[in-house]
Amino acid sequence: MRIAQVSPLYESVPPQKYGGTERVVSFLTEELVRQGHDVTLFASGDSQTSAELVPGCEEALRLGEGYHHRTIRHMLMFEEVVDRAHEFDVIHSHVNYLAFPLLSRQPTPFLTTLHGRLDRAEYVPVYRRFSDAQMVSISSSQREPLPWLNWLGTVYHGLPEDQLSVHGAPGDYLAFLGRLSPEKRVDRAIEVAKRAGMDLKIAAKVDPVDEDYFREVIEPLLRDPRIEFIGEIGDAEKDDFLGNAHALLFPIGWPEPFGLAMIEAFACGTPVLAYRNGSVPEVVDDGATGFIVESISEAVVAVERVSELSRDHCRRTFEARFTAPRMVEDYVNLYHRLVEKGHPMLSVEPIADHRVKGVVSEAS
Repeated sequence: MRIAQVSPLYESVPPQKYGGTERVVSFLTEELVRQGHDVTLFASGDSQTSAELVPGCEEALRLGEGYHHRTIRHMLMFEEVVDRAHEFDVIHSHVNYLAFPLLSRQPTPFLTTLHGRLDRAEYVPVYRRFSDAQMVSISSSQREPLPWLNWLGTVYHGLPEDQLSVHGAPGDYLAFLGRLSPEKRVDRAIEVAKRAGMDLKIAAKVDPVDEDYFREVIEPLLRDPRIEFIGEIGDAEKDDFLGNAHALLFPIGWPEPFGLAMIEAFACGTPVLAYRNGSVPEVVDDGATGFIVESISEAVVAVERVSELSRDHCRRTFEARFTAPRMVEDYVNLYHRLVEKGHPMLSVEPIADHRVKGVVSEAS
């Protein structure tokens, strides 16, 4: 198939360090090419890919200088996508709703994978207005706030099978991987490690919006000698970081749509101890690939029980459910369904009521 993959421009594809969406776009793109598809990747110019690369900017917006109005770069990129739309059998966007006005007014079938949370009331008008746009969720739980969207399917993320490897024996530390933001709850991870009497290594990014939170809330907690803040890491460092860990702590306090770090841990054979939130029950097999908890005390008990779990089973679960070839198979099936259906021009209907059950109001 002739496929356009359209990535956000905030990070390169793959990201140099942290970046979930762009990392998944890379895994998807490279496996599609490996399987013989003709893929064009619209992404930042510093991306590395075996597909044809069409740069939307010179370098990733987070790292580049002079990109004060980032929406402009995305708008120009989508103009390029539409100009070349006749070259593709299907257009696959990973940029949420931003492209709807343009992509809905051209004839090539398109679908959009939604990578973020949907429980914000402000999202409702745009999704109502473009209600015929074909959406893909990355977990069933992600759909709950907006079950009425035009869902084409759910596709779990997948990693290349040789990206990470199982290490012989676990180390004596707990790991935290992700962002240092309030919803990721690294403060819980620190408390769990302290109560369990174990070291904690934190490999995490601090976004500008979270710098005050890091300085005021998290930095004082790092004075404990058993807590080590490593900073942001990339794929090259994850094998040792996750593979040598006793377990990955995933103590989220928000409806995480997927959680790539969990399957990265499984690929290393490392169990995951996660709070019951968002996609966690879909990803973690409680009592087999990790433990699902609802409190600090439950998490401490889970740390003590990690030795009961098989690291080989964690790896086998990764190989069965969360590889890039499986992800590509799922997406290609959706592409064929979409092409067979065609792309009717989207109907725009008046919006009678934006109040939707399960959507969080900004005022709440």
